[in-house]
Amino acid sequence: MEHMIRLDELTKRFPGQLAVDSVSMDIPEGEIVVFVGPSGCGKTTTLKMINRLIEPTSGRIFLEDEDVTRINADRLRRRIGYVIQQIGLFPHMTIASNIATVPRTLGWDKQRIAERVDELLELVGMDPEAYRDRYPKELSGGQNQRVGVARALAADPAVMLMDEPFGAVDPITRERLQNEFLRLQDEVNKTICFVTHDVDEAIKMGDRIAIFGDDHGIQQFDTPEMILSHPANEFVEDFLGSGAALKRLHLRRVREVALTAWPAAGVAEDRDTLREKLEDSEQSFLLLLDEQRQPVRWVSRRDLERGEGRMADRGLPVAAIIEPHATLHDALDEMITSNVGCAVVVDREGAYQGVVDIDPVMTAVNTLRAELRERLAVGSWHAVPTETVEEGTS
Repeated sequence: MEHMIRLDELTKRFPGQLAVDSVSMDIPEGEIVVFVGPSGCGKTTTLKMINRLIEPTSGRIFLEDEDVTRINADRLRRRIGYVIQQIGLFPHMTIASNIATVPRTLGWDKQRIAERVDELLELVGMDPEAYRDRYPKELSGGQNQRVGVARALAADPAVMLMDEPFGAVDPITRERLQNEFLRLQDEVNKTICFVTHDVDEAIKMGDRIAIFGDDHGIQQFDTPEMILSHPANEFVEDFLGSGAALKRLHLRRVREVALTAWPAAGVAEDRDTLREKLEDSEQSFLLLLDEQRQPVRWVSRRDLERGEGRMADRGLPVAAIIEPHATLHDALDEMITSNVGCAVVVDREGAYQGVVDIDPVMTAVNTLRAELRERLAVGSWHAVPTETVEEGTS
């Protein structure tokens, strides 16, 4: 099957108002498609029509090649996971009970539900023993959002709808949730429609992006790279804003670049060994790791020479930490706040993998420029004036 979802001339009119105008779209299986655009453009209405929380005025919706426009709406919704900005957890129910909502409706037995709840908590990075019996009020906003994702995945739906799922949390938590969700998508491989008002989030999260305009229709539907390099019209250009080169850094993941070797040592190693490792390197700081190989401190030669005392209390704390699923844009943002000008890369358990500095970022920018010029030269994209492309990639 080529496409998981197909929208055919989907239209919604409220009394005295056109909300969505003849939207047609083929959404490939296993991809994240992001709906983005200004307020009131119809992106959330389109999302809600897919699972018929809002009934279309006209047009058709196909799910796995089945026209679901007029089938039982409750049965349709059980095939689709749904995550919203406000999370929507039931406050009087435990985390386990919240996640189990749809499986209970489907008649799963208690053992199967319990196993699925624990599996999903582990999948979203939460220890089942610690969290299954808690209540939503006992969790942070980011943890509740993870539970919301787990609940949407509970019945293993082929499709997920996400309406600004990370919009209600602070920027740092939001970035972590984005990266965790991209890691999760690599494992679960769902077809996802994702609404956001943030173009940077759309570029980072989407395999494809649908930009809605003030006319309540789609102005451009394409890959992030194509939209950045070849916006369809003036509206899309204005919506994307300036800084196309920096936005393209959302298109590359840390895992795709070679990490920089950096001198590292265990925090419990003797001072002479630490001093020797730092002197054998070309760096001004040594990275100290704890027993789980998690980065904890940066120490300089001066820190190593200062009297007695625990090395774990010396130097500077490691603050700029990212995971392989982070984008190079995230890495660059961390580098700006880093004590030593680089970001430390760790795996899911927080163990040290290497560092990323400015060199691979600049290499990625130049590579993206070269790829764009090559594709234009061989005519694999629509022809556009050379000066327009150059201006967008500078």
